[in-house]
Amino acid sequence: MSSNIFNENSGEEKEKLEATLENSIQIEEDLMRTYLITAERIHDDDELKDRLENFAQGNAKRTKQLIDELNQIKEK
Repeated sequence: MSSNIFNENSGEEKEKLEATLENSIQIEEDLMRTYLITAERIHDDDELKDRLENFAQGNAKRTKQLIDELNQIKEK
């Protein structure tokens, strides 16, 4: 009987973790879009434009890592 409780708790924890990762992916994607849109609107400060584009690239990498983690969890 205790193994059923453990399995149920594990399932709940897995769902919470998946939801957290999915939320984090959404946040990273939103930030990436915001940085890219802002960078596109900047015409008089190349340094700032480059930094914003670099931020967006960082968000893209984190998004990919989060997606990979989520996929690994879903496979288990």
